[in-house]
Order: sequence, then structure tokens, then C-alpha cells
Amino acid sequence: MDLCNFGIALVVYDGIYAYNIWRLLTNSSYEVRCISEAESGPGPCKPGSDTIRVKVVDYALSVSSSAAAPKQISYRQKKSLLESYVKGLQRQMDKVQTQVAAVVIMACNRADYFERTIKSVLKYQNAVASKYPLFVSQDGSDPQVRKKALSYDQLTYMQHLNSKPVQTERPGELIAYYKIASHYKWALDELFYKHKFSRVIILEDDMEIAPDFFDYFEAAAALMEKDKTIMTVSSWNDNGLKQFVHDPEILYRSDFFPGLGWMLTKSTWNELSPKWPKAYPYGLQENHKGRQFIRPEVCRTYNFGEHGSSLGQFFRQYLEPIKLNDVQVDWKSKDFSYLMEDEYIKHFAAILKNAKPIYGADAVLKASNVQGDVRVQYKDQPDFERIAQQFGVFQEWKDGVPRTAYKGVVVFRYPPPRRVFLVGPKSFELLGIKGA
Repeated sequence: MDLCNFGIALVVYDGIYAYNIWRLLTNSSYEVRCISEAESGPGPCKPGSDTIRVKVVDYALSVSSSAAAPKQISYRQKKSLLESYVKGLQRQMDKVQTQVAAVVIMACNRADYFERTIKSVLKYQNAVASKYPLFVSQDGSDPQVRKKALSYDQLTYMQHLNSKPVQTERPGELIAYYKIASHYKWALDELFYKHKFSRVIILEDDMEIAPDFFDYFEAAAALMEKDKTIMTVSSWNDNGLKQFVHDPEILYRSDFFPGLGWMLTKSTWNELSPKWPKAYPYGLQENHKGRQFIRPEVCRTYNFGEHGSSLGQFFRQYLEPIKLNDVQVDWKSKDFSYLMEDEYIKHFAAILKNAKPIYGADAVLKASNVQGDVRVQYKDQPDFERIAQQFGVFQEWKDGVPRTAYKGVVVFRYPPPRRVFLVGPKSFELLGIKGA
């Protein structure tokens, strides 16, 4: 092909390209047929043939044969040109994918931590950037954090500056928690009301994410649309230590807000924003109004922040040993009907009822010598703390709820794959279990 004819071909292809982009956006009925490898021309669909799964019309091939390519160009060359065209169209399709949620990394003054986090996020976000626009919200004016954030073209930088002095309401409270609360409210107001996102995923500047992090939240977004009793979805399990988890595909409902990588909707924020607490993170726990939270068995975030607002108080015992999921789960193929409120209570009750009861002291030893799932009853919070300490899981309660609990029941693996259920004094009643 001489330069003149090649230029004409490019113009024609540009016309076809623009026209089909328009058809793509206005008509969903188009399909493309298979292109065989045969030199003689297009062949029927068959195993191993090259199926192009985009919404583009068949006639592009015939047009490329007559208008865009002279007769001396072989079929293989024409096929190559068309495939290049289709790849370009696919890139345009990627750009118009429906947004799932904005992702915001909450940062302050830890530039080294922030860089580790942003590299982890971009590793998996680049492929789905149109679905998950990325933001960084910095609290304060640390120059190194600002410089690093502005060095990335893939994100939008926001800065929260608040010079008001902080007054704690309770003795012993950390001022940092008040600053965090103020920063969260400002950032979420910006994302929901200024940028008008329908969902936001909140990460902190000391987190790494799992390979299926974004697929997990896309599936979770669909679940939240169906079940309004779900207040937020989290990527975190407080008892997600390596020795307590087994199945990366299992999700749970919980009455305890996990945080540490979580998604909420604009409708929920409309409710929370006017009464957001002065000291994070107690707002969601206090205002859930009977709604619950979704959490995974195996964490989709890993918190590496040994030094931060929590002063490293739990890091070595509860954070460092956390298992970050390392397998790619096909969340789009999963059936989440068991997580719907009415179904889940029956699903969970049936599993709990089938667990073998353990009584008396030495719960750990007895659990280790039983085949299958076991359950241990606790009488009150001190009794729970004693049993939890034996196993090594979180002992802490907030607002009368143990960490990770559902209807007063805390579940973990010990040893995997055996499940251990720590069962509250009212749990059977709340779950409708009789005769257990």
C-alpha cells in the first residue's frame, strides 16, 4: 500500500471507529462473529477460533475489505487491521465502564507508609481505574506526603487543613482520634457532595490490599443494593490471624463495625454526616439501628502500621499475624443469597446448631480433640474474655458487642478448618434455635 492509500485507509478506519463508538453507546444488540485463522476468509465459530467479545458490527470486516484495504492485501493482513481496531474499541469500552466507588486513601504525615500503600493499590487499581477513581486525602501539611501524592498522575489529591484546637471529652482520650474524625467527615463530604459519588471505599495510609480487593467490593456493592440492612462492607476480620482462618470465599454478617478498608453508600452518609462523632470510629457502631456489616473470613487488607495513632498497642499481637488473602476469587460467580438478612439468620443458626457443645474448663484442649465444629457457651463479658484469651482471639467489646460477633456469637477456626463458636447467653434465642 502506498502512503496515499494508507492515509486514506486511516481516515476510513477513523470514521468506522467513531461511528461504532456511537453505535456501541446507543444500541446494545450488536455482536461480532468469530474470525477464523483461515486465509480464505471468515469461518464459522468453533473451538479454538478467535471470538471477539465486544459489541461491534459484522460489517466492519467487509468494509475493511472494500474501502480500507486494496485487493492486494491478504486476508491475514485485513484481519490484523480489524483486530487492532477492535482492541482500540475495547479500550474505549473500558473507559465508559460503570463506576463502582471512589477509593480514598486517608493520609497524614507518614510518607514512607503512604508510598507503600499507594504502590499496593495501584498494582491492582490500574486495570479497573475507570470503575474506582483514586483519591488521596491528606490531613495537615506534611510536605513529604504532599510531594509524594502529587507525583502520581493516577490519583486526585485533596488536603484537609484544620487549625482549631482539639478538646477531648473523656479523660485519657487521644487527640489524634479527634483529628481523624474531623478529617474523615471532611473527606467524605467532599467525595459524596462535591464529587457526587454514590459509594466510597476508605483506606488508610498503612494498608496493602489483596489481589481480589476490587472484585470483592464490586460484588459487595451489588449485595448492598439488594439488602438495605447492610450498613457497610469491610475488607477486614479482627480475628483474621493466620491461625484462625481457612476459607477465602466465606463472608459473614456482623453486629460489630470492623473498619480498616470499608465501603459505604451516599444514602448512609446522608444519615451519618450531620451526627458524625467528634472522635472516630464510634459513629457507625452507635448509629447502626439494627443494621449489620459484612466482613470476610480472610482479610482483603493488611495493616502494616506499627507506628501510628494506636501507638502500636495491638500491632504485634493482633495485626502483624493477619493473613492477607493471596488467591484470586471469582466473586462475580458467587451466590450471595445466603447473606441476605432473612436467609443468613437461618443459615448461621443451622451451622451453629450442628456444632458440638463443649463444657467446663480447658476449652482449647477439648476443642482440639473434637472432630468437626464446636461451640462454647459464655455467661457474660468477663467469661467471654477469659475464654477468648485461652484461644488468643480478640477479647475487646464495644457498646456491648464482642469484636466480629453476630447475635453474640464469635466464630473463628481453631485449628483450621474446624470452626469454634463462642456463644452468648442470649444467642440461641436471638437466632431462633430451640433444643440445642
